[in-house]
Amino acid sequence: MQKPRIAVIGAGPSGLTAIKTLLEAGCDNLFAVETQGEVGGNWVFRDTTGHASVYETTHIISSKRLSQYSDYPMPRTYPDFPSHRQLLDYFKGYAEHFGLEKHIRFNTRLDRATPEGDGRWRLALTTPEGPVEEIVDRLIVCSGHHWKPNWPDYPGTFDGELSHAHDYRRAEPYRDKRVLVVGGGNSACDIAVETSRVSVFTAISMRRGYHIVPKVVFGLPVDVAYRKLRRMPKWLRQRLLDRLLKVLIGPYARYGLQEPSRRVLEMHPTLNSELLYLIRHGRVHPRVGIERFEGNVVHFANGGAEPFDAVIFATGYRISFPFFDPGMFDFDGALDVPLYLKMMPAGYPTLDFIGLFQPIGCIWPYAELQARIVALQIAGRLDRPADLDSRIAAELAAPHWNFERTPRHAIEVDTYDFGDALRRELANARAA
Repeated sequence: MQKPRIAVIGAGPSGLTAIKTLLEAGCDNLFAVETQGEVGGNWVFRDTTGHASVYETTHIISSKRLSQYSDYPMPRTYPDFPSHRQLLDYFKGYAEHFGLEKHIRFNTRLDRATPEGDGRWRLALTTPEGPVEEIVDRLIVCSGHHWKPNWPDYPGTFDGELSHAHDYRRAEPYRDKRVLVVGGGNSACDIAVETSRVSVFTAISMRRGYHIVPKVVFGLPVDVAYRKLRRMPKWLRQRLLDRLLKVLIGPYARYGLQEPSRRVLEMHPTLNSELLYLIRHGRVHPRVGIERFEGNVVHFANGGAEPFDAVIFATGYRISFPFFDPGMFDFDGALDVPLYLKMMPAGYPTLDFIGLFQPIGCIWPYAELQARIVALQIAGRLDRPADLDSRIAAELAAPHWNFERTPRHAIEVDTYDFGDALRRELANARAA
């Protein structure tokens, strides 16, 4: 019997573990497509703009210990928070160690994925040699959700430089300028910190409060410290973390910041050990949300107004899959993403998404677990649930925490609750 033909979309961290896990399960009639010329996804630093890329000074915000694949540890020489160059070397080493690159078609773009009546998928690809069409039995999407910028809309026109964090690469272009960074997430705080080193003035505009968490607590990476609490009752864990942050940081008002409207773990935390320090040293200046633009002047919601040379929107990304017909998977701006275990859609038994979730932690180890589920299903050792509609409804009705109801949190999961759910699904697999 011929093995099913499988296509993996993307050769970033999630795509690589999907390819490796499928091959390991004997599902070797596969190919992957990758728009770039090498593995690594947005961990490939490129100085040009218009595409997903880390910036020059990027370091991972989760620890290496809790970010590595299960069977390929990061080198002992790596620091707790490796740089993007070290991570790219790690992903390249992973691909080489498991012989993955021969299965990847580089510089190839998926333009259209159309379901056939028999469950197969017709793929329209653009390759270096021209258009190509493929028919596959299984489609696995690992293209991520950090590539389509979310641009906020404010009244008025800004006459200075207006850009998105998607195109930010380094601080040097902002030397001796007045810079406003908009947002309060990880990228916003990183960019505010970096530009403050060279700018004449850097401000950060947050329309609400955020939980800003140090990357290291009690001598441990914060995710390693949090892991020690995973067996604690959730209500007690949350209460302890609330109080711990208050002790470590104090009232946010002392930094000129707004208090978060939700408790810790109910909104995605911002991991940064430098922002609050630089605020107290007068290098980064907190501002409230923007009301409107007028020439090179930014008007804020509290009535303040200041001139800026550049505004950088670090306002996140929109979930988009342009290769599907409009309406098939329209998650752009959605408050709920109807996928069982953040991977299986109802009505499409030969389609899976891997890595389409946002944990309080690192994506990659849990993308590996998702890949095992897919591989075991294809290998015939694990049944795909027949009641996906009801399972999706139950999952959406019971989020791991009382997450804020915003598109930002539509794919939010608790690291350990989500890992437990994936392992429970894997426990249903039959022995080989």
